[in-house]
Amino acid sequence: MFQAVSSTGAAIRAGDSHGIATLLAACGGFLALVLFCESACGQQYEIGANIGYGFYRNGTIYSGSGTAQAGIRNRFAAGIIGGDELSRYVSAEFRYLYHDGHPFLQAPGVKSDIQGQSDVLTGELLFHFKTREHRLRPFLAGGSGAKEYIIAGPAPFPQPIPQIASLTANDVWKVAFSVGGGVKFRLVPHMLLRAEFRDYLTTFPRQQIVPAAHNTARGIFEQFTPLFGVSYTF
Repeated sequence: MFQAVSSTGAAIRAGDSHGIATLLAACGGFLALVLFCESACGQQYEIGANIGYGFYRNGTIYSGSGTAQAGIRNRFAAGIIGGDELSRYVSAEFRYLYHDGHPFLQAPGVKSDIQGQSDVLTGELLFHFKTREHRLRPFLAGGSGAKEYIIAGPAPFPQPIPQIASLTANDVWKVAFSVGGGVKFRLVPHMLLRAEFRDYLTTFPRQQIVPAAHNTARGIFEQFTPLFGVSYTF
């Protein structure tokens, strides 16, 4: 996890202007909303951590010589949360999630991977069905942010199916959207247990899984992620 955080920071320090612009555009409006609401009503803050597993709905690359499945392997995920109760039913959260899955290409008789992972930063609004005085609080959530698909190893050599697509060592930033829901349970005063589900969506990372000339990559990358965690309120 710490390796993924440092990799993201290194990309930004190295002058990845596209990544910086994407992140600022996705999160700037959300943070402005939080600051505005903080001036209008009292807050209860929340910090926490979670762990889970990311299952992917991947894409397909079509060519005249055949098709290949392209995507990210299913692996564990872990993250941190910072939250702010904006009203009795609405809260805002800034979330970071690390996923250990790495990119792959797969065709009949061929399977190839490249070591990698992803970081996603999102700002979300949570809509609770009950007020904070209740011990059990179901909620729905939605938001947006930025996701970086990171490569941590060399590209395969030789490429297994270059006539269809190639795996490259390019790190890629994508605008990300998240939808989901869950439930918070107050175990003791100031401590919550959380069980939730998120669907993180991005477009196909074509600069990392590169279709050959005149081939077509289709599909939205969706990371279905059940998460369990604990948080502290103050």
